[in-house]
Amino acid sequence: MITVVGTGTGAAPAESLAGAELVVGGRRHLDAAAVPAGAERVVLGPLAPALDVIERHLDKGSRVVVLASGDPGFFGIVRVLAERFGAAALDVRPGVSSVAAAFARVGVPWDDAVVVSAHGRDLRTAVNVCRARPKVAVLTGPGAGPAELGAALAAGGAEEGRRAGAAASGLVAQFPAPLRRELLVASALGTRDERVERVTPSEAAARDWGTAVSVVLCLDEGRALGAVRTVAGPPPAPSQWALEESEFTHRDSMITKFEVRALALARLGPRLGDLIWDVGAGSGSVAVECARLGAAVVAVEKAADGVERIRANADAHGVDVQVVHGGAPDALGELADDPDAVFVGGGGRELPEIVAVCARRARRSVVVAMAALDRVPAVRAALTDAGFDCDGVLLQSSRLAPLPGDVTRLAATNPVFLLWGVRNPAYREGVAQ
Repeated sequence: MITVVGTGTGAAPAESLAGAELVVGGRRHLDAAAVPAGAERVVLGPLAPALDVIERHLDKGSRVVVLASGDPGFFGIVRVLAERFGAAALDVRPGVSSVAAAFARVGVPWDDAVVVSAHGRDLRTAVNVCRARPKVAVLTGPGAGPAELGAALAAGGAEEGRRAGAAASGLVAQFPAPLRRELLVASALGTRDERVERVTPSEAAARDWGTAVSVVLCLDEGRALGAVRTVAGPPPAPSQWALEESEFTHRDSMITKFEVRALALARLGPRLGDLIWDVGAGSGSVAVECARLGAAVVAVEKAADGVERIRANADAHGVDVQVVHGGAPDALGELADDPDAVFVGGGGRELPEIVAVCARRARRSVVVAMAALDRVPAVRAALTDAGFDCDGVLLQSSRLAPLPGDVTRLAATNPVFLLWGVRNPAYREGVAQ
């Protein structure tokens, strides 16, 4: 058996190490533990060599103890050990996880929190989850700590240079307002040096946090308590999408109809950890629906009254949508993060150029809705030239409508072309393979 001991927020109990002939763990865990005299010590770095040493000791029948932080079954070493040696070979003794300890220190319940690991992973997923959800715990790692997280979340600070450049160039754009987020950085939990510091994302970005950070909580303080929950974790997916137009504030029926929105959402595939752009957002109905499905969303809209409608619709549906007041394609160049998918609405003369810019930035797909037949060839060319596999449909629908005499007719909606491009993985650096 391999005894896997979670140290929680302190040192490993001495009895868990009794009789061990091999003790594996981080240097600080080994230094704090009562390792038996004569036991071999292996400091965890690269996992493969340590696993080989464990296997040799198991073959000899030695008692092996692995020390880990917090709860080793929660984003911890239990997964790796079970994959190599089988779950039946493990005797797991969990401690209090750093996430549970951090929330306890600030007196906030965490049954409705989203936990995301940035340790050895792409930080962008954690950033997008923090943008989309009001209560997130981020497990940090080298190159993905509070400073990097704060820099990505801050709308000011690192953005100031781009704002100044935009103003100098005459670009008419108002950048996204900062999200209502605070970072609570928990360091050295369970030690004499333990501290939990509350900072803004910009303040976090400006500091060197060292190596003692245990976990970062990203909270919208106004929604930190949340509602009473039955199921732990992020809220369930909404029971409905492609909502009726009446669910949104809009102007003179200028809104993406629910039939179009349903297919657009299917092709966009918004999910937790994604970033979606809604370009020419209008009322923001697509943006709001993507946010309800868990994605982080930036809506770009050039009309001032449209910006206010987007914000009102986001508030009405209880989601976060960052709004850029500016005209595409110029405003798109000032958005720092590449989106996973983009929805483009509207049909102006700039549409092919806007689609081309979006196609250069999108990691996965671009979906375009338009009423004008004349725009279709140029939009399709913009997608295919960027290396996307392109497809599309003409959507025509007729809705049930009442007539006098308690009878019903069919009322046709305006036809809409919906094109979508999916990035071809064989397309590299402007050359189709």
